[in-house]
Amino acid sequence: MNRTYELVYVVSPDATEEGVADLHTQVDDIVQRLGGQIEKTENWGRRKLAYEIGRHKEGTYVLEVISGTGDVVKEIDRRFKVTDAIIRHLVVRVDEEQEVVERTREKRTSTSRRRRVARGLTPDRQMGEGQRSDGDEDHDDRDSGGEEAR
Repeated sequence: MNRTYELVYVVSPDATEEGVADLHTQVDDIVQRLGGQIEKTENWGRRKLAYEIGRHKEGTYVLEVISGTGDVVKEIDRRFKVTDAIIRHLVVRVDEEQEVVERTREKRTSTSRRRRVARGLTPDRQMGEGQRSDGDEDHDDRDSGGEEAR
């Protein structure tokens, strides 16, 4: 059964752009060989780490969204554990979260429609209804720092 996974890995700052591209190619080969597919790849670039890992203070972050079986993830995990250029990696299954979000969205929509019909309105919002423009923000002048009152 194909599932959707997000793979985020941090590459050593010593690695070049070609090295990062080579790691992506390795991941792509593994995924293709085991019958999955890469849906999205984002290179977030070089960033400072939240904490020092070994001697590294920064690294290149890469996100891959993979559709495949658990065997794909196991093989990528096994390979990344022995690759010196990878500082850290994390794989998260996201298809279950997407289903929960979709169910919640459907439930909110049906509740909203039911309430609107009970109030005598159309089930769906009309253009501009319930929307705030940028100038309509609520400003609270009660706490303006106290400088003007003195």
